[in-house]
This record gives sequence, structure tokens and C-alpha cells, in this order.
Amino acid sequence: MIVPDTKDWTWVLERPCDECGFDSSSCDPRTVPALMRENARNWERLARTGRIAAGRPDDATWSSLEYACHVRDVYRRAAVRIGRMVDEDDPVFDNWDQDATAVDDAYEDQDPLAVVEDLADAAESVAALIDALPASAWLRPGRRSDGAAFRVETLVVYTVHDPIHHVWDVEKACA
Repeated sequence: MIVPDTKDWTWVLERPCDECGFDSSSCDPRTVPALMRENARNWERLARTGRIAAGRPDDATWSSLEYACHVRDVYRRAAVRIGRMVDEDDPVFDNWDQDATAVDDAYEDQDPLAVVEDLADAAESVAALIDALPASAWLRPGRRSDGAAFRVETLVVYTVHDPIHHVWDVEKACA
């Protein structure tokens, strides 16, 4: 059984990730769409080389297929949250139990190639949304249910770390 990750990952906005190396301090939010598109290509490469598959390596680690499903859903959720931040005043986002979603949506039973295709579509969708943001949108606020506060510019940088990190997870597991 996966032990839920209760770590507050917002620290990635303050310092480089010790694992994957992503450094938000050097990330211009306007470059995030290109990073998302590159990330989708990395997932497609992993799928082409057979590295996206069901089967957890151990009871405490998601399978590469579960990571891919999660990243697809991160991109989908980011598009909704960014849209709300642009359209609403300081929206509060419901908590997302990622581990429950993995079980409820049967991540392990999904087709890897279809997942990666959907992931690429979701990455393109949110990247296009970010590309189209007017200058006035970058400072719009929003909050998670745990109180973590974001502006659109910090949310997009925070969001892109997760997909980048999970490519690192999958590549590390396949090394």
C-alpha cells in the first residue's frame, strides 16, 4: 500500500529539488509552456521504449504507469486551477488525494499508450492556456485548501516541477 505523501512540496518554489534538480528560482514562468511540451515528449519517449507499464516496483512506490496517469491529471487539474484563478477572485481549491485518485480511477488498469497520448494532450492544453495569459493574469491569487497561497506565476512553476520530477522517478527506477 502506498503511504500518502503528506510533504508540503511548495518548498520547490524556494530552493532547487535535491532529487530531480529542478530549480524554480531560475524558471521564468513564461518558459513553463515549453517545459511542459518538452516533458510530454519525455513521457512519449519513455512509452516508446517500453518504460511505461503497470506493476509497482515495491509496495511503497507507484508504477511508471501510475506516475504517467498522475502527471496527465496534474496537467488537467492545473488547467482548471489556472482558469479559476483568472476568472475568480482568490479561489480556494479542494484538496486532491492523489493516492485515492490512483485507486478510484484504476491507474494500473489503463492503457499506457493511451495515457501518454492523453498526457501530451493535457500538457498542450495547459501550455496553450499559459501562452495565452494576458500580463494582467500573472499575479492573480489562488489558494489550496491547506492554505498554501499562489499567484498564477508561482502556480505554473510549482506545477511543472511535478511532471519533471516524475520523469526523473521513472528514469531512476529503470536505470
